[in-house]
Amino acid sequence: MSRIHEALKKAEQDRSASRVDRKLDEPSALIDLRQPVQVAANGNVVLAPTVSPVSKTLADPQILQLEELRAKCVKTTWNLDSNFLVFSKAKDIPAGAEQFRTLRSRLYRIRETKPLNTLLISSSTPGEGKTFVSANLAQALVRQHGCRVLLIDADLRAPRLHQILGVPPGPGLAEYLQGGRSEFEVMQKGQEDELYFIQAGLHVTHPAELISNGGLKQLFARVSGLFDWIIVDSPPVLPVSDAVVVATMCDGVIFVVRAGTTPAAVSLKASQQFQDANVVGVVLNSADDSVGSGSYYQYSGYGLGHSNR
Repeated sequence: MSRIHEALKKAEQDRSASRVDRKLDEPSALIDLRQPVQVAANGNVVLAPTVSPVSKTLADPQILQLEELRAKCVKTTWNLDSNFLVFSKAKDIPAGAEQFRTLRSRLYRIRETKPLNTLLISSSTPGEGKTFVSANLAQALVRQHGCRVLLIDADLRAPRLHQILGVPPGPGLAEYLQGGRSEFEVMQKGQEDELYFIQAGLHVTHPAELISNGGLKQLFARVSGLFDWIIVDSPPVLPVSDAVVVATMCDGVIFVVRAGTTPAAVSLKASQQFQDANVVGVVLNSADDSVGSGSYYQYSGYGLGHSNR
């Protein structure tokens, strides 16, 4: 007990010795404990100059700045394909546009309960409309006031987004993942408000290795803070593994199923590939009254048609 008593007594003496006799002009003045304190040569206590905290974005050179992106990204004019885009002024498809507005609203509701910034769009097999959904969802989102969207074509095997947006083939995600181009050189902005686009690229070799080499994860880390949404179009699930790899880097997955075409067993097998991913919903494409949609939206390689029945 005597040793414990001595230790406590010594600790109290050390605390007393470390106290500084503060001689403030106003004895009753309070010191903001969050502000650094310095002791002057004469023993007086003075408050150190307050240093404004530096945001993570400014402190980390690895994160891109919005002003720099706007200044350095590729500026171009897109020749949008009105056959694929329901928001195109050249082709009025009000019912189709309303479906994508509904999808947008549901995604915002989901985001109220969980982080949802990077969204992968995929399907079981080719031809189910994943690229169609990616392009139109991006356009629906960017029509929200002040919303900034990045659309990425990560289907390095059979890219089509550049055709829908009317963008000439050029350097894109493949060149970035190969280390030959920067974000500024592959990211472009057209006339579509705050919609930015990264196409798949020109020289695609060994796409599976490119997708999994860590470069895509780095891209997301560097640009995610600049965009309200990042929409990623990927290859279908069953033929190749790319979509499953990309899904692990995204906050959520939307699974596109073509009604009346994709067998249920195929869709189930494909969806099981995303067991470790956050599947936020399923888009039933080409649905008619028999499945409760109230109208018929048919997407094919030749365009989008609409008829009530």
